[in-house]
Amino acid sequence: MNKEQNAFLNLFIEYLKIEKNCSPYTIDVYKKDIQQFFLFMSKQLLGHVKEVSAQDVRIFLTELFNEELARKSIARKISSLRSFYRFLARENIVESNPFAVVSIPKLESRLPDFFYEEELQHIFRSCDTTSMLGKRNVAILELLYATGIRVGECTKIEMKDIDFSISTLLVKGKGKKERYVPFGSFAHTALESYIENSRSKLMDKNKTNHPFLFVNYKGGPLTENGVRDILNRMMESSATKGKIHPHKLRHSFATHLLANGADMRTVQELLGHAFLSSTQIYTHVTSDYLKKTYMSFHPRA
Repeated sequence: MNKEQNAFLNLFIEYLKIEKNCSPYTIDVYKKDIQQFFLFMSKQLLGHVKEVSAQDVRIFLTELFNEELARKSIARKISSLRSFYRFLARENIVESNPFAVVSIPKLESRLPDFFYEEELQHIFRSCDTTSMLGKRNVAILELLYATGIRVGECTKIEMKDIDFSISTLLVKGKGKKERYVPFGSFAHTALESYIENSRSKLMDKNKTNHPFLFVNYKGGPLTENGVRDILNRMMESSATKGKIHPHKLRHSFATHLLANGADMRTVQELLGHAFLSSTQIYTHVTSDYLKKTYMSFHPRA
């Protein structure tokens, strides 16, 4: 990556941070996808971003397929680069967007991955609730499942965003949109225990001072990658098969609400989806969920 390319990438990152309010995780994904394309440009002897043609993009797409990447990964990379070139065109750095004419490969139809209720109960039962970090970890797990919030929304929570009197959380979502989400008694208890017995002690011990709810072992604000690492370690200690990630808890939240009779509009509001179509996929998930539950427990299934 030459100096000019690096300057364009830094401009785009600033745009993602300030104007699009993207999470650090999302920005990191964009950055890696664009850097990969810069390597491709170097191999093709393309020195400037405006030298890239639609034909070059098709060659790049062929290379991605030859690497046998998942269609979802390829689609994401093309989408990242399309956004990058749209930004360059807006800034008059390039005249046109060569990625605008390339179609994103059709994705395989996959249902969201989620936990069954008994799986979650096993994870909760295996949690350490005695240590300071254990109390924090349980509070994170309880809150993610209780509210269905995204990991980026979780790390942005400040102390003033929680109203314990009515068990409600102010969530700062995508595009700076805010919504209120209720949480139940288990999350309420876990949060109070963490705040009273862990958060202040970790911050006092390390002489830190900030408004964020969740802190790392040094008392600083917890990052998105920090949350993912915590969940993975909790999963390992529970000896539960499969993988865990924040979005799997979000999927579980939506699936369990709909399976137990919640209406879709309410779930849409709780998830912070702009469109109902984003929520409708969970109707397919709940059908699978109910069928498996029936097959497991009906005496004549």
